[in-house]
Amino acid sequence: MAEIKDRENALIMETTKGKVVIELFPDLAPGHVGRIKELAREGAYDGVVFHRVIDGFMAQTGDVKFGNSSKPTFAPARAGMGGSEKPDLKAEFSNANHARGTCSMARSQNPNSANSQFFICFDDAAFLNRQYTVWGQVIEGMDNVDKIKRGEPVQDPDKIVSLKVAADVK
Repeated sequence: MAEIKDRENALIMETTKGKVVIELFPDLAPGHVGRIKELAREGAYDGVVFHRVIDGFMAQTGDVKFGNSSKPTFAPARAGMGGSEKPDLKAEFSNANHARGTCSMARSQNPNSANSQFFICFDDAAFLNRQYTVWGQVIEGMDNVDKIKRGEPVQDPDKIVSLKVAADVK
């Protein structure tokens, strides 16, 4: 397993394709890291599908309203249109590069509209730099991210089985 330097600022994500470990960047995006950890601790991401997965670009997930396959509100046709009940976040753009394994927040046209949805880059996506909030980096399991089923929308999508803050995992 990858060495986790700070267990309070790392996530362990079990997906239908295997485990993914993400190092969080609280210095770069404190509000976004706080939100991801808050939702993870509430179990909000458990059962959420990867609803938009574009080969050579990214895998998007995190719609805790319409994308959670274990909730009555699950609506595959609407996955990607929802967020959490929490208020949207103020953008925390930085000079961090959207490289392979980068975790960044999804949003609408409004820069301050990120809420719960996020994506993981398959390849370099520098054209997103300074326009989307980078909050983490995959440090283990990128091979599992690569296996996530593609589509827009994805038919019979892969999902997050569980997403936990590493400090909470015994």
